[in-house]
Amino acid sequence: MPAERKNTAVALKAVAGGREPPAAVESDEKFLAAVGRAVRARRQQCGMARRDLSHAADVSERYLAQLETGEGNASIVLLRRVAGALGVRINDLLDSGDLAPERQAIGRLIGSLPQQRLGQALRSLTAEFGRDGSVRLKRIALVGLRGAGKSTLGQALARQLQRPFIELDREIEGEAGISLSELFLLSGQDGYRRIERRCLERVIESHQDMVLTVGGGMVAEPETYNLLLANCFTIWVRATPEEHMARVIAQGDMRPMAGHSEAMGDLKKILAAREPLYGQADTDLSTSGQTVQQSLSALKRLVKAVAADAVG
Repeated sequence: MPAERKNTAVALKAVAGGREPPAAVESDEKFLAAVGRAVRARRQQCGMARRDLSHAADVSERYLAQLETGEGNASIVLLRRVAGALGVRINDLLDSGDLAPERQAIGRLIGSLPQQRLGQALRSLTAEFGRDGSVRLKRIALVGLRGAGKSTLGQALARQLQRPFIELDREIEGEAGISLSELFLLSGQDGYRRIERRCLERVIESHQDMVLTVGGGMVAEPETYNLLLANCFTIWVRATPEEHMARVIAQGDMRPMAGHSEAMGDLKKILAAREPLYGQADTDLSTSGQTVQQSLSALKRLVKAVAADAVG
């Protein structure tokens, strides 16, 4: 098999990732564009220049440029059409010689689920077959919108448990060498999300136990959020929209109200949109109407109860 064709197959296996539908439900142009975005995103996550990937994969830079801009080899489209006609996903054909029948069946089942059921499937699989629960419990991650009390409670809990306390936002700033606001300004959300994913991977790899807080928007990035859910015991720290707003303002940040009379309405919309995502956490803690000490006591009881259940 020619090198470029062989590496195209390898790349497609990684790109498909079990998510391609049995039928070609999107146009060929959109499909090739999606393949290109996936290849480019993965290359950037790996910190590789196109020239580096060209050498590593033994394909030309011209081929990679075409692939990443949605002008990939037409055989990719043809293979997807064959898969659709057979009622399978493209990666089923690529993996068919390597995977056990059970793994293929599981892949087809997951591939047939609607988007809204994938989170439930992930949680069920993680709970039943994922990492040892005792391992996840050593890494406690607090998620939720700013103003819920994540940082205050996380730092206090880490002291109580004698574990490292890590704020992922500070890790991102340290790696980027600039503030979050500057990072968004210079690199946009895509650049921020790439560094966020890289920092999360590094933190998980280097800390067997810790208390971690993450930005409120991470839950909208499925791959990064799933990485967190699979490796950490996650707690949604939540409050009412009014308390979120009041606490942010109490911290001296008047931006939520500056020239924006509809800030509260926007905040409520964000909370409503993200609630199903935050709800994927292992458990939740409401800080509404609670003092810091009351919330911390409730958090400690929650962690202790979960640890006891895991041992039992």
